[in-house]
Amino acid sequence: MVTMSDVARVAGVSATTVSHVINKTRKIEAETERAVLAAIAETGYLNDRVARSLRTGKTMTIGLAISAISNPYFADVVHAIERTVSANGHSLLLADTHDDPEHELRAVTDLLAHRPDGILIAPSSDPQTALDRIASRRIPTVLIDRVHPEIDSWPFDAIGVENVEPMAELVEHLVDQGHRRIAMVAGKKGLQTTIERIEGFHLGMSRRGLASSEADVAHGAEDAGAAVDALLALPEPPTALVMGNNQATIDSMRRLAERGIRIPEDLALACFDDFPWADLFHPRLTAVRQPVDLLGSRAVTMLFDRMAAPELAARQVRLRTELIVRDSGALRR
Repeated sequence: MVTMSDVARVAGVSATTVSHVINKTRKIEAETERAVLAAIAETGYLNDRVARSLRTGKTMTIGLAISAISNPYFADVVHAIERTVSANGHSLLLADTHDDPEHELRAVTDLLAHRPDGILIAPSSDPQTALDRIASRRIPTVLIDRVHPEIDSWPFDAIGVENVEPMAELVEHLVDQGHRRIAMVAGKKGLQTTIERIEGFHLGMSRRGLASSEADVAHGAEDAGAAVDALLALPEPPTALVMGNNQATIDSMRRLAERGIRIPEDLALACFDDFPWADLFHPRLTAVRQPVDLLGSRAVTMLFDRMAAPELAARQVRLRTELIVRDSGALRR
């Protein structure tokens, strides 16, 4: 087996320097780092994480429990998290929760079996059991995206975006365009982001002196097309729809196209979650843009802060969003 000392001998440096390069524990001059990396490639050295974890009590891994496959928004968040975790000398262990409490518990249990140094988790609609299990292990943890209302029940930090006010502003924009009947295709029922965005929908309507009810909100996580159909079948159908997330936007636009309904000529549409290609859609979509990269990187930074200082008071962070006004909300005739 090739050892760290073998790499040091080939590179002409000390074994300590090799360790710093591999573990990113100290800034090393670029030329020295290149020599060490070349020696690693030449010797075929493999870093034995298991042996190191036995010595240090650290696995140099971070667990991430998130609905990465079924929620396209989270794919971008995962990229930002992985970049920041890697920059801090750790590896990312990913477990998909499918936004389902049962899957979530299984994902958390699997992650805990790998003894990560910390955990990031986007809680499901009923995360009690999973979060209690994490808390019982006293592992530094940050809740991401969904700042659960019962966060004080667990010793966790949390970071997400503002949801209520941005959704209210999105609705108000449509009202200012001349719409009086607005409905919402919401995300999965019970998720904290869904709850807060529905609250924002009703707030925006009331601020403009317009009535709204539960009938004006349809949940589209399972079938956004059916949600669109239900809203358009209301006695007073909406002239504008707001979307609770980007998956609802994609699926709803597909259904509207199937029905031959044009946006914004026949029906206006605006969404919570911007797309990199939203500017290329016809029409260009009005959207609430979330700071995806900042959300992922700040979550990791908060986690490493917690790992370094477990005694810190729990923190909650809400990031600002941005309303991007384009063409899809037009009425104003």
